Amino acid sequence: MDLKGKVALVTGGSRGIGRATCLALAEEHCSVGVNYNANEAAAEEVVEQLKKLGVDAQAFRADVSDRAQAKALIAAMMERFGRIDVLVNNAGITRDKSFLKMTPEQWSEVLLVNLNGPFNITSALLPQMVERQWGRIINITSIVAQMGNFGQANYAVAKGGLIAFTKTLAREVARRGVTVNAVAPGFIETDMTSDVPDEVLDVVCKLTPMARLGKPEEVARAVRFLAAPQASFITGQVININGGMYM
Repeated sequence: MDLKGKVALVTGGSRGIGRATCLALAEEHCSVGVNYNANEAAAEEVVEQLKKLGVDAQAFRADVSDRAQAKALIAAMMERFGRIDVLVNNAGITRDKSFLKMTPEQWSEVLLVNLNGPFNITSALLPQMVERQWGRIINITSIVAQMGNFGQANYAVAKGGLIAFTKTLAREVARRGVTVNAVAPGFIETDMTSDVPDEVLDVVCKLTPMARLGKPEEVARAVRFLAAPQASFITGQVININGGMYM
């Protein structure tokens, strides 16, 4: 019960890594706000699972790339729970295309959600963490930010920027009782990879020393660890969870 009495906000919490993270935090008796943008049914299903684990939970709809909606989300969470101790910036999208064919819209849309989104949410939330002298901010970045990937220039830039944001913010708030870390998943079994052709996934597995895709729960356990009080001396770090594909 390391997080009993704490409250977490997980953006993009209705599926994949976000859903697994919500459940992992609930296992530590942490109350959870499940943010979603489109799939209300999936978000409510996660909330029901969280409540079965005995924790308080509620779904909150917001497009984190929109600053006004992000601020409204934080306000709604604060009104509902009175505090937010843990923030997991997980919401993300892909719009894959080789750079020669990538449109300005595909570039901008990915950066707005994957990079501006964490800025919008974090800037709205951080003051109350600093005021209370306790907080955990965990950004979900990607192996693509570290090694690049064909057809994902927009995604790599956004996730690489998230790593730089993590390290800089960690320095700024370390003495305020707030830690800021990142988790960089490799290729994980989620909706994002479900659209990837089997032959491509076969190549990915061959390039991965563990010879398989990761599971959302394996990423979520790292997030749960970084959120715990015992991780209080860890900040500015990127935890790689990629089966050895990037070392």
